[in-house]
Amino acid sequence: MNYQELVEKIKIWGQELGFQKVGICDVDLSAHEQELQRWLDAGYHGDMDWMARHGMMRARPHELLPGTIRVISVRMDYLPPEARFATNLADPSQAYVSRYSLGRDYHKLIRNQLKKLGQKIEQEVGQFGYRPFVDSAPILERPLAQKAGLGWTGKHSLVLDKDCGSWFFLGELLIDLPLPVDEPSVDECGKCKACITSCPTQAIVADGVVDARRCISYLTIEFDGVIPEEFRQAMGNRIYGCDDCQLVCPWNRFSEITEQEDFHRREAFEDSNLVTLFLWDEETFLKNMEGSAIRRIGHLQWLRNLSIAMGNAPFSQSIVDALQTRIGLTEVLDEHIHWALAQQQSQLPLSSTKLNRLIRIVEKGLPRDA
Repeated sequence: MNYQELVEKIKIWGQELGFQKVGICDVDLSAHEQELQRWLDAGYHGDMDWMARHGMMRARPHELLPGTIRVISVRMDYLPPEARFATNLADPSQAYVSRYSLGRDYHKLIRNQLKKLGQKIEQEVGQFGYRPFVDSAPILERPLAQKAGLGWTGKHSLVLDKDCGSWFFLGELLIDLPLPVDEPSVDECGKCKACITSCPTQAIVADGVVDARRCISYLTIEFDGVIPEEFRQAMGNRIYGCDDCQLVCPWNRFSEITEQEDFHRREAFEDSNLVTLFLWDEETFLKNMEGSAIRRIGHLQWLRNLSIAMGNAPFSQSIVDALQTRIGLTEVLDEHIHWALAQQQSQLPLSSTKLNRLIRIVEKGLPRDA
């Protein structure tokens, strides 16, 4: 079999399936094992226990799928048209949702396309061993992407390509064919530290090292407990994820808009007013977020995140009224609602009669008609 010709076909098939770039690498990630262990030992994974539970398997794809000797790494762009970065971030009454999650959940889409890629290869070479992965197993996808030539790992820990920036998803197809491998990408960050200095919570603690416990994406998505007060004001109006480190990256000026309509802004986010989103009941939340990655955090965590954003917004009676309607659902949510009410209260003139009434609500949890 001419494996070089097969590689050329695989890259053509990958583009036909919607991937903007396809690369191939071996499975040796031993150089990353010490770094991974140090990160885990420092507790930077936060409450994501599964990361520690799987240990070094993350750096050993051949243990994840025995027989694996190559990885086909793919990239799919997701930057939507009318991203409205400045519009949403600059207006504290509007909710900011990370741009990767404005449309449909990418996991199923990319996995299906990877499966189709595997089937195309199978039609060409006959039966062989393969398995697609998209955040669905403990695997170091970024080092694999770098080895496969898709880009280098930036100081914010995301993969960067000098031709397209970082607004893309990654996926992997583990295979047992001895395909020729691509040249790995070379680090092009240089002395730039824009991502590090712009992080609202100083979560990037060293080049390429993120302390998830401080990261807004982790706090709003992976963490379902009480968000430490030290991070709440810095979160601003970011209710699901954060894009700040990507927004300031010079390489992202080369990013292209995605052609994948599934990643375009869904209609439910056309009105991203904080109060509007907060007043969604659970049924409305589930309906509006159908097919979205956001759905998995659940309605209560959605309300928790919005509560913080509402506390950071300028005083508004409509915000106060909305927050009060959710008091009593859970202790965790109440913690954030009372904090938000106190933040709203602090913006009122001390002589205001509304202030005294609001103090009673915050301190005693009295109903509005008390």
